[in-house]
Amino acid sequence: MITTFQQHVLLEQSRFPGATSEFSWLVSGLTLATKMIESQVRRAGLTGILGSYGAVNVQGEVQQKLDVYANEALIHCLSLRESIGIIASEENEEPITLRHGSPDAKYAIVFDPLDGSSNIDVAVTIGTTFSIFRRPEGDKADDLLQWILQPGSKQVAAGYVVYGSSTVLVYSCGRGVHCFTLDPAVGSYILTHENVRIPAQGQYYSINEAYTDKFSDTYNSYLKRLRSGVMGRSYSSRFVGSMVADFHRTLLRGGVFIYPPTTDYPSGKL
Repeated sequence: MITTFQQHVLLEQSRFPGATSEFSWLVSGLTLATKMIESQVRRAGLTGILGSYGAVNVQGEVQQKLDVYANEALIHCLSLRESIGIIASEENEEPITLRHGSPDAKYAIVFDPLDGSSNIDVAVTIGTTFSIFRRPEGDKADDLLQWILQPGSKQVAAGYVVYGSSTVLVYSCGRGVHCFTLDPAVGSYILTHENVRIPAQGQYYSINEAYTDKFSDTYNSYLKRLRSGVMGRSYSSRFVGSMVADFHRTLLRGGVFIYPPTTDYPSGKL
């Protein structure tokens, strides 16, 4: 028997006494939006949605037309979910306030609507990343930043969607990591890899070595050790340039994904 993503979420939800359908309704907004994005990605060269939009986002990156579409699709689908109080997107300078003052607003969601957008025009794998947090307690709920600037340990769920040779949703709510592949014939994400664990040792490292001269000596020394074989094998370099694609390969095949600080970005960029 197949298991759809929605069935999986409902099963996980049933394990928590007092749980309601609010969370499954929330994540259905995510899956709907990513299916909309997937549809546009597949037809991008045919529908005139490739190329630059002509604006620059808050990260200083030139927005692509698909960036804008993906952002609007996610905001639209998620804003209809009454349990979401705050949305924060990489494409928007400020968080989007929906209904954070309402007692029904129990969650905040942050996302990058289209990671790797510089690769869009050359048909390289791109993706969507997301993270869901609970409403902050007490007076903290009055501060919008308290909704979204929470530590990773406070996440309710997180994941990403890979738009590649197939469309894959990778998801965790704290009870294992699971992969769901979109079946276009039925329009549902189907469970294809359960309880994924990164292999103990891989054979690839993923980093943009064009910035080697801007890395610290510590990172350059580590890269040298990876290549030399002193860590059990000689690692080879694989770098797509889309974080989702590089991380997904690392998750399934092992190895290491690195995006270190540079002299230009001493605090890192991701």
